[in-house]
Amino acid sequence: MTTPGRLPVAERADVRRSVAQLVRADRRAFALVIGLNALAALAGLAGPWLLGRIVDEVRAGSGVGAVDRMALAILLCSVAQLLLARWARYVGHRFGERTLARVRERFVDRALALPASVVERAGTGDLTTRGTADVTTVGTTLRDAGPELLINSVQALFLTGAVFVLDPLLGAVGVLGLTPVWFALRWYLRRARGGYLAEGAATSDVAESLTATVAGARTVEAFGLTGRRVATNREALEISRRTRFHTLYLRSVFFPAVEISYVVPVAGVLLLGGVLHAHGSVSLGAVVACAVYLQQLAGPLDEVLMRIEQLQAGGASYSRVEGLARAPQVTAGDSPVPADDRIDVAGVRYAYDRGGEVLRGVDLTVRPGERLAVVGPSGAGKTTLSRLLAGVDAPTEGSVTVGGVPVVGLGPERLRRQVVLVTQEHHVFLGTVRDNLLIAEPEATDAELWSALAAVGAGEWVRALPDGLGTELGTGGHRADGSQAQQLALARVVLADPHTLILDEATALLDPTTARHTERALAAVLEGRTVIAIAHRLHTAHDADRVAVMEDGRLTELGPHDELVASGGAYAALWGSWHGAPSPEPSPGPTTDRAGSQ
Repeated sequence: MTTPGRLPVAERADVRRSVAQLVRADRRAFALVIGLNALAALAGLAGPWLLGRIVDEVRAGSGVGAVDRMALAILLCSVAQLLLARWARYVGHRFGERTLARVRERFVDRALALPASVVERAGTGDLTTRGTADVTTVGTTLRDAGPELLINSVQALFLTGAVFVLDPLLGAVGVLGLTPVWFALRWYLRRARGGYLAEGAATSDVAESLTATVAGARTVEAFGLTGRRVATNREALEISRRTRFHTLYLRSVFFPAVEISYVVPVAGVLLLGGVLHAHGSVSLGAVVACAVYLQQLAGPLDEVLMRIEQLQAGGASYSRVEGLARAPQVTAGDSPVPADDRIDVAGVRYAYDRGGEVLRGVDLTVRPGERLAVVGPSGAGKTTLSRLLAGVDAPTEGSVTVGGVPVVGLGPERLRRQVVLVTQEHHVFLGTVRDNLLIAEPEATDAELWSALAAVGAGEWVRALPDGLGTELGTGGHRADGSQAQQLALARVVLADPHTLILDEATALLDPTTARHTERALAAVLEGRTVIAIAHRLHTAHDADRVAVMEDGRLTELGPHDELVASGGAYAALWGSWHGAPSPEPSPGPTTDRAGSQ
């Protein structure tokens, strides 16, 4: 089950197979939970049976001693049931926590294996909701609903069996009296999974809408889009409200119907038992024991039905979590190996789903070790081209290859070693400075970390921190500002050591002096590697081997800085505006590599 642009949802069969795998992974603990629950249920059966014996013994004229002995036996069985049930819950909770850890680890592995294009199309809201709210719901189900469902299911089964053992006819009446519960449960289960899946999808849409609004708050204010964004968020919240009210309606019908049904089997057994006892077919103690068993059945059965309701929510959440297994993924074994580091863009066109064509027939070759600057006015397609080069998106037409292999076909690990895109959006992870850097290269030594920090101009402020590399970042620790976050991200790039680095305004949050120093330091560190800079600061273009000029989705000029300035074209005009001087007259004769030349 999948919706265009949204991450897929696992089918029921997939969920059952996955659950079976989780149980097999910790089968001993699961078997112990079942065994302890069975023993606890057996200990609980003794009470009603002994109570019936007491009734029969008193009617037969037995003394107080017999009653006291059976009362003591009831007490001992109750204590045994309590201890066994607590032990079973303890083992069950440990089993649930270990299983939840496996679910989380598998989710993270699958999320990291997703191609960037899949994550971009789905939106961060859906993936974030699945990794937080849905995983939390699954965890609650595993810790609480799972063990409780096992315990109470075993108790309900044993209690029903005990009634049949005492008198098959009374047992049949008791089971028939539970028929309304079956119909109510069937009505509910037919509707619950779809309802909870819709609720989860609506929650993802709310998260995506709010995330997009917050991330683009400045743009929203600048273009006066506040009213439109408020309306969009309200619409998402209204849809979420309706889905939550639908699942609430299902519960409000299901639970009252079940509660009323509990009275029917007890009443049926008392009425039929009274008739049979009047005819001498069954003892009064047996009727009392059967009635008590069925009265006790209401407790575990009620708990089972409540846990089934929680299981529907947990199952729907697990379907969303497990759905990542159905998303397109490229493993290291499937990823082809590029022949070299040459990047070729051939006849590339690209259009976003909700917009017009952004790139129109772009041809470009980036030679290994070259420093290429991509410049042009806003909306020319520079950032879109950088996303295609980094494998974040696939072209609508044409191809983008590295070493003859489509960039979007590379697995995440190989892609990270081949091409890295660094934008002005950076993230500081909770943990130490060292933790933030080791993400790029887990085997790096402290000396290598300091070298990477020094390369991007961050060594000085990191050494000034209380614990240096061991200083905690984020809440309760050092709060890195925008420029420090960018420098940490660039240090990670140095550690990742890719052959091609794409900088999309990666130093935008740094002041001009620091930005130029950082870019030159990076250039020194990445000597011999390919650097593609999407830049508005034309000093970056001045230092590049070649400059590519984008206009209206097309590559209109391509060549060295001096030749483009001398040609008097679009780049010369940009350079003149940047320096506040008129652009030079065009040189007589072609001195520039035109779009598509290599």
